[in-house]
This record gives sequence, C-alpha cells and structure tokens, in this order.
Amino acid sequence: MNILVVGSGGREHAICYKIAQSPKADKIYCAPGNAGIASVAECVDIGAMEFEKLAAFAREKAIDLTVIGMDDPLVGGIVDVFEKEGLRVFGPDKKAAILEGSKSFSKDLMKKYDIPTAGYEVFTDADKACEYLESADYPIVLKADGLALGKGVLICNTKEEALEGVDTIMRDKKFGDAGNTMVIEEFMTGREVSVLSFVDGKTIKIMSSAQDHKRAGDGDTGLNTGGMGTFCPSPFYTDEVDKFCREHIYQKTVDAMKAEGREFKGVIFFGLMLTTKGPRVLEYNARFGDPEAQVVLTRMENDIVDIFERCIDGTLGEVELKFSDKASVCVMLASDGYPLSYEKGFEITGLDEFDKHEGYFCFHSGTKFNEDGKIVTNGGRVLGITALGNDLKEARANAYKATEWVEFKNKYMRTDIGKAIENS
Repeated sequence: MNILVVGSGGREHAICYKIAQSPKADKIYCAPGNAGIASVAECVDIGAMEFEKLAAFAREKAIDLTVIGMDDPLVGGIVDVFEKEGLRVFGPDKKAAILEGSKSFSKDLMKKYDIPTAGYEVFTDADKACEYLESADYPIVLKADGLALGKGVLICNTKEEALEGVDTIMRDKKFGDAGNTMVIEEFMTGREVSVLSFVDGKTIKIMSSAQDHKRAGDGDTGLNTGGMGTFCPSPFYTDEVDKFCREHIYQKTVDAMKAEGREFKGVIFFGLMLTTKGPRVLEYNARFGDPEAQVVLTRMENDIVDIFERCIDGTLGEVELKFSDKASVCVMLASDGYPLSYEKGFEITGLDEFDKHEGYFCFHSGTKFNEDGKIVTNGGRVLGITALGNDLKEARANAYKATEWVEFKNKYMRTDIGKAIENS
C-alpha cells in the first residue's frame, strides 16, 4: 500500500514509525513532514491545510490510504474533500470533528446524553460573561470555544484574573476566532488522565491510558503548552475507573454522535479528570494526542494499518487491541522561551545515538534540514525523547538518560515528567 500521513509534528512522526512496521506499508509519504519523519517517509512540500493539493497528490501517487494527524485539517473538513474524490482516508469528517472543534458543542452533547463533565455556561458576549463572573465560584476555568493549539484554556483563581481572561479570549482575541465563543466551566480537582480510542462509527476500542504535563515549568508552573511530556500507562487509571468510563463515557459518546447524525470514525481522545465524585470528561480531541501518541504507539503491538482500515470499514469489533507490558515515558526537549518567544535554526547533535539502543526513540516535533543538510531546530517543541522500561520508574530513568545524548543551543526541558508516579 502507498500511505500518506498529513502533519508535521511528533505525533505524525510516531504514526509514521508505527505504519513503517506494518507489512501492508510499501511506500510512506508525509505532508509536510519534518527532518525526523524524513528517515521513515518521503516528505512532501504541501501544507496540511492545502486540501485540494493533498487530494491531487494522493491521486497522482495512487495513495491507498491517507491518515490525518492534525486537528486543524480535520475540523476544516479535509476528510470530506478526500471522500468526495473517492479517496480512502482515516479520520472523522467535518460533522464529526466538531467534537473537538467546538467546546460548546461537546459540552452540550455531554449534557444532553448525561455524560459526566463539569458544570458550565456558554457565552458569545464578553459583557455577559463578565457579569456572570461577578458572582461565580473560584477558581474557575475559561475556554476558547475553537482550536487554540492546546493553549486556549485559562485557569483563573480570582475574579480579577477571570475578567482579564475574558479580555484575553473574547476582546483581544489572543486565540483568534477560537475566542468568538467562550465556555466558562466549573473548576475540577483530581488527577488528569488521557485515554485514546479507535472508533469505527459504532464500536469503540480503548488504547492504553497516559498522562500529559501541559505546563511549561517544573511542578506544573508556568504557561500552558502543547505538552511537555507524558507517561503511559497511568497508574491512576485503575480497573474501577476503567469500568466506570466504559459504562458512562466511552460508548455513550460514540452512540451520542451517531444519534446526532455525526457518526465518528477515527480516534477519540478522552481528557479525563479523576474527581472525588468519579471520572469526568475535561475535553474531547478528534485525533491522537501529542505527545500521547509517542508513548501509546511505542507500546502498541497491533498492525496500525489494519486498525485504520477496520475503523474505515466498520469492522473494528472483530479485533482486540494489544499493548506491551512495558511502560513508556516521553520528555519534550523544547526551545528555551517556549511557548512565548524562542529562537530557531540551531544545529542538533547526538541524534544517531538512538540507532544504537533498542527501546529508545527520538520523535521530531519541530525540526528541519538547513541549507547544509544538517538537522536544526524549527519550533517551540523540538524533540520527544521517548523510552521504554519494565515499569514507569525505569522508563522515566531511561528517557531522561536519553535526553543527555542530544544537544542544541537553548535546549530546555522539564525535569519532573512522571515524577508523580514515584509516589503512586
């Protein structure tokens, strides 16, 4: 099979790595890809939002399957464009991708179908939002309704912070049109857990649990980022939690989308908060998480191309997902200053070390080749250093050991990814 992956980050590198293991994969392309993805796929200079160009490329190269990694093209309707052209594509169509594309839609869906989540209100008028905040309980959470690169969520401890947050999201439009509508949500406390799943429209199969670290600094301080590291599986995702979620969240979400005429095929990412009152849904994503994909897919034992095809064909119920007993930890190497301002273009050394060690992976998030053919930094998050271990503590130690193999100017990382597992 000729396979095209759409995207350019660490998630897409992990997807390409997994596809390359499949006996079904003859030739892999990635658009636009990055310097690391180039080691497992032929990178194509077409942007992820250039739907017509991507579809034309898929026809020209006789692509048998296209896999959409990123949220923007999914929410923008890339699957609809491909399907209209008779091209086989993995991911939800535009009607279904709204599950991630609009937080107000997903909250209303959960309320309608009794799926446990935080209490909330939706606002399209900044003045009315401020009026509501005058008598609200604090802390409180403000969320830009649309896509905001994982950064459109503000946790506000005081009324003053919340009123500033309304300015940031709705008046100053820091997150662009994503802030035209805003969700104000009850603040929940507890452990956060990410659970990825494959869905074929009616059947849902749960992948391994993971836990992301969103804040830029150690001790969960600083600004929200796209994710500074992950571990998998989460020891906090117990059999009891799993049982509750299967009964009250997972299948109910799939059935709700189908009932709304928005049949979902692809990956649903469940962001969960494990509260004292039980698990609650924080958010849905309509694709693999990043960096969750890096830790989950390095443990997955199934042929991922087979799973993609089953999701498209509606035959997911005939297969069981299998994951290694090993644990996996990913530590993001970022450019100092991320997520605000940072320099790019610094040469990266030590990457060849990963070829010498089994169970160690370097997934590229923000890299490119310079004019001299050397790999240089090209983003805020640069590399996802990922390692397996017999348990989470060993995987964590291995991942941090591997971060020392790689050097580039302004290299920055959190030093406490997965530290909570040492106390679990």
